[in-house]
Amino acid sequence: MNFLSWTQLLLASEWAIRLVMLPVIVLRKEKPAACLAWLAIVFFEPWIGLGLYLLLGENRLGRKRLARRRQRRSQLEASAYPPIEPAHVVESGNDDFSLLVHLAEQGGGLPVVAGNSMSLMSDTDVVIERLVEEIDRAQQHIHLLFYIFQDDTVGQRVAASLARAAQRGVAVRVLADAVGSRRLFRRLAPYLRQRGVRIFAALPANLWRIPFKRLDLRNHRKLAVIDGRVAFTGSQNIVEASYGHRRAGVWHDVMARITGPVVRQLQGIFLEDWFYETGEMLDDPALFPDCPPDGPIAVQVVPTGPDEPTELFQDLFVRALFLARRRVVITSPYFIPNEAMLLALRMAALRGVEVDLVIPRQSDHRIVNAAGCFYCECLMRSGVRVFLFQEGMLHAKTLTVDDELAMFGSANYDIRSFALNFELNLFIHAEEAVQAMRQLQQGYLDQSLQASLDDWPSKTLAGRLKMNLAKLFSPLL
Repeated sequence: MNFLSWTQLLLASEWAIRLVMLPVIVLRKEKPAACLAWLAIVFFEPWIGLGLYLLLGENRLGRKRLARRRQRRSQLEASAYPPIEPAHVVESGNDDFSLLVHLAEQGGGLPVVAGNSMSLMSDTDVVIERLVEEIDRAQQHIHLLFYIFQDDTVGQRVAASLARAAQRGVAVRVLADAVGSRRLFRRLAPYLRQRGVRIFAALPANLWRIPFKRLDLRNHRKLAVIDGRVAFTGSQNIVEASYGHRRAGVWHDVMARITGPVVRQLQGIFLEDWFYETGEMLDDPALFPDCPPDGPIAVQVVPTGPDEPTELFQDLFVRALFLARRRVVITSPYFIPNEAMLLALRMAALRGVEVDLVIPRQSDHRIVNAAGCFYCECLMRSGVRVFLFQEGMLHAKTLTVDDELAMFGSANYDIRSFALNFELNLFIHAEEAVQAMRQLQQGYLDQSLQASLDDWPSKTLAGRLKMNLAKLFSPLL
């Protein structure tokens, strides 16, 4: 073929892709913004757009995997997991925040459970130290579920403690996301298996299976349960704090050590994910020991994921913002809001609520950072105060509303966490715990500088172009 023939073939193939993908995208994408974003990509770069759509375009776990999760969910619902004792379940009242609790429970969350103790930790080394101490004290079982379990000094230290536990007869089970923890499965996982640790990859991803399932739907949860009596959950992975140091600096997370009746619910979350990935039903009553009341804190566990028909986390977040009367404080490493979240934040600020948003000065994702600048500038024009964290990568995902509610967990305040990832968040309903979270947030504010409109790239033509181009990808991020 001569050059002209190759050019004609390329043009013909590009138009074929455009014509084929037009009805595919229009019929399959429910949200207009996402639909238009994909159409724009496919129109301007057909081959690149086709490849990206196959990788990221559809919210699908894969037909077989989704069917398996639904089948196993039915089996779980019919199983005999020991329930939370009725005395510890808090009944919803008639006030606004009780309606939020009811919405969470109806949408897939679990009942609010009272009688818990919780200590918040924001130092990575302290979290790992406490986790290893609990692992070394374990007598019956250890359950870990993490998005990133890295083969570094931190991961190797935790792995060594797991190996010690397994060799003294403790049942050790580990789930780690296949993509986030890919380095774990190359070397550290064989080491653990040889010493009796049972370790599996969550949501395995293979390139040859791209046409059948989306690769970036990940299990983003962070959870450890020791002997069914102590749990750790929050935003921290098993990785050194310097993870991503070259781009954004040292990571800052929040993790909670929890005891009390709610640990049973967290145990159930792990066992569900274990069952989904391995097919092994773990319903031994010994996995659910008595967890007597250990403190004054009421906790609601809210697991979310792409196998659910609604975006529960987004709905709860927006509802909580509309309930605010005095002050809202949000910390998040990535800030890509959708229309509902933008409206809720703007309306809160316009009706006189003090709204503070704390984000890293520089995140580890350039496109996300540029798109976030656009939305921050929009919110600042409505009265939202934006603070830029100066001491590295602020990775803690927290929300406090007045003195009534605190929320934290694995989910970022972006479209990906709203719709795509399996996440685990906790709603806290106790003044003492809300104040503890507020103090943690105040520490982040003290290490931040309040942004002005001059801090965003929009003051130059190149900056405005960069922000607005990145904004076009927001529905896909």
